[in-house]
Amino acid sequence: MACPVQFLCRGLRTVGLVLLYYVFSIGITFYNKWLMKDFHYPLFMTLVHLAINFCLSALTRRAMQGWTGKPRVILSWTDYLRKVAPTALATALDIGLSNWSFLFITISLYTMTKSSAVLFILFFSLVFKLEEPNPFLILVVLLISSGLFMFTFESTQFNLEGFTMVLLASFLGGIRWTLTQVLMQKAELGLQNPIDTMYHLQPLMFLGLFPLFLYNEGLSLSTSEKLFRVTELSPLLYSVFTLSIGGSLAFGLGFSEFLLVSRTSSLTLSISGIFKEVCTLLLAAALMGDKMGMLNWLGFAICLCGISLHVGLKMYYSKNKGPSLRKLNSKSPELELPLLRQKEDERDDWPGEYNDEDEEQEIPLH
Repeated sequence: MACPVQFLCRGLRTVGLVLLYYVFSIGITFYNKWLMKDFHYPLFMTLVHLAINFCLSALTRRAMQGWTGKPRVILSWTDYLRKVAPTALATALDIGLSNWSFLFITISLYTMTKSSAVLFILFFSLVFKLEEPNPFLILVVLLISSGLFMFTFESTQFNLEGFTMVLLASFLGGIRWTLTQVLMQKAELGLQNPIDTMYHLQPLMFLGLFPLFLYNEGLSLSTSEKLFRVTELSPLLYSVFTLSIGGSLAFGLGFSEFLLVSRTSSLTLSISGIFKEVCTLLLAAALMGDKMGMLNWLGFAICLCGISLHVGLKMYYSKNKGPSLRKLNSKSPELELPLLRQKEDERDDWPGEYNDEDEEQEIPLH
């Protein structure tokens, strides 16, 4: 009777973690679109989110240090500026352009165009030799590209400026996640824990995005009645409160991704991401009134087929090759968190339950 109970508990836990990931991921997408209707300062919003992320990651590191008794890693200025700065700049521009695009395009077009990031991730993974060349990758590229073309073809809510921003953000996202994987897999840096990575990235991301904010929004924001020229306290408090919600959602998204990967696998996160896109489009059509024709839905389905093929290929090849230097052991000392220690205790209580999860996991490029 133990086996069915173990299977049920494990399944419920996975479903719960996936739902938590969906809440933060889908929530921040709709939140950004909702906020951009009245608050037309996406770069300032992104800067506020980065500041909140830094504060929350610093508090989390302090809590982890108090729990484990081990000091957290702090990089030298040389390593920080030479090795972290490129990742931080690509990440800041990716997030900033993505949020900026909500001023022009619908959630459905944003979601579909952002899915093309897989193409750029594949390209840069091949450039940095994180992905092995594979003839099936050509099919993946063709499916995603043709699906994106069909989705945007004769779209009644298409906006070229917003589409270009998201496409550029997807290109930068390919650089971002490839460099992030390289950064987290450099053992000498000690940034295998995503909380430590977030802590080190946020300040440089803030500095990298700040000049663009000053050029595009600085003057108009300084004369806006929403923040700096308020005549009453309540509008100011409302603006601060709504911006703080977005920062908390952004941090929750990163942490929920980490929880999902550490307690299940990167494959679970990848598959969950596919169904998340479907949920996002359905909600956008139902709640935001996004209009999609049959050709648009067909293009979206073809794009999902390409992403699913990519996920399936990664699963197949990871099962049929031995451990490599590109993989990170899930039992690395840098990943010793209370949740992972609890996982070790559960293994003692339920022998044999985690056989599949003892394998080395590849850091997901999502």
